[in-house]
Amino acid sequence: MPSPIRLVEVPPASFRSLPPAKPHDSPTQSTMHTPATLSLEHSQIIDEVEYVIVSPSEETITEEESNKGPWLIVIGTWLVQFCTYGYVSAFGVYQDHYTREFLPNRSPSEISWIGSVQLFLQYALGVVVGRIYDLGYFHYLIGVGTILQTVSLFMLSLTRPHHYPEIFLAQAVGMGLGQAMLFLPSLSIVSHHFKRRRAMATGVAVSGASVGGIVWPIILNQASRKLDFPNAIRISAAILCTFLVLANSLYSIAIPKREAVQVGLQHKPNFRVIRTDWAYLASILSAFCINLGLFFPYFYLQSYALSEGLESSFVLYLLAILNAGSVFGRVLPSFLADKLGVYNVLLPSLYISSGLGFALFGIHTSARLAVFALLYGFWSGSYVSLIPSLLVQLSSDPGELGVRMGIAFSIVAISLLGGTPIEGMFLGADGKSLEWSHPILFCGVIITCGSFGMTISKYLFIRSRRAHSRWV
Repeated sequence: MPSPIRLVEVPPASFRSLPPAKPHDSPTQSTMHTPATLSLEHSQIIDEVEYVIVSPSEETITEEESNKGPWLIVIGTWLVQFCTYGYVSAFGVYQDHYTREFLPNRSPSEISWIGSVQLFLQYALGVVVGRIYDLGYFHYLIGVGTILQTVSLFMLSLTRPHHYPEIFLAQAVGMGLGQAMLFLPSLSIVSHHFKRRRAMATGVAVSGASVGGIVWPIILNQASRKLDFPNAIRISAAILCTFLVLANSLYSIAIPKREAVQVGLQHKPNFRVIRTDWAYLASILSAFCINLGLFFPYFYLQSYALSEGLESSFVLYLLAILNAGSVFGRVLPSFLADKLGVYNVLLPSLYISSGLGFALFGIHTSARLAVFALLYGFWSGSYVSLIPSLLVQLSSDPGELGVRMGIAFSIVAISLLGGTPIEGMFLGADGKSLEWSHPILFCGVIITCGSFGMTISKYLFIRSRRAHSRWV
């Protein structure tokens, strides 16, 4: 049964004016109109107030952006990002601790597989999680993900030194699965409730990951110095559990279960259209290349600073500085993207990130490294925050949003799985005599290649005539 058409009061300036009605001598001379002749672009003046006939979906967007519900969703997503992507951003602390103390018999490449698999699972299950989300099971995904993430982190605190499989199972597999159920749905739900300010809302929400990248390294480093590393993990697990429970509560208030997004129930995704969308496919291939190198500083910058002989008191805050830059990078460019276009803000961010990757060759002092961390965090954070908005822009049908994001994240997950272990192999097999030039070169080159690919994606998007302006 088609949805009913409703009359909604709107500002007169929002719609183009219609030709004035022709005068009639008498009621019998007036023209009769049937409902079929009504156009969605035509307005009616009723008691000197302008009304426009709109579909329920258009009405929902404008109504929801004006009330408090969507902003509760943004806060909930901020908390989820803080506890998922934000916690992964602190893996540099684990990488350094495992290399020097907990798993000294393992190479940096082997250790980095823990964080890589954790990131891989967060993205790789995107197709399955995205489809479940589209079917309306958002609350179930968030609830199960909360349990898995919390239990796995507490179990990690019970693992024993030199027992690599125990650590891998708890941190890589357990936390990775939990994050998969939390990460994609939390991003998609924001995109479904915002239109005009979508990039801004997404940027604010994903800034939680950057704040997490600041807070978690400080908590883990300071607690491990005053207590020990297992107790530091338990403290972080308790904080994480509290924040995720709060996020579940906010989602329950803003999105009652009966009103959960169920766009996917109305029709099946058109996979023929998806697999022939060249702009979309080019953006995925570009993101694949970018993510092979983008996370190199997030995993290895702390180890790089120590190998350069910098003071440990400074090194402990290096990841926090990196993620502090990312906070601003995820929020400020998102404001510009709503006005200038996602591609027009994304591309400069990528080219600058690639240039900063090469710049690491000449950075050997604390001051320069702090500036590098701040700048790289800003521009790489901009890329991370704008990718969800880009995928929404490339989605011609809102009902395919979860599937399109899922496909993109699943493919990109492969690069996240292999990127940091490849860079670890370039460092050296023994974990003691580290060669930094090769992974730095790899990082800069591969991000540059991805930036060129994203430029091609923009060209294909404009050429497809879905964009009527170059401000995209």
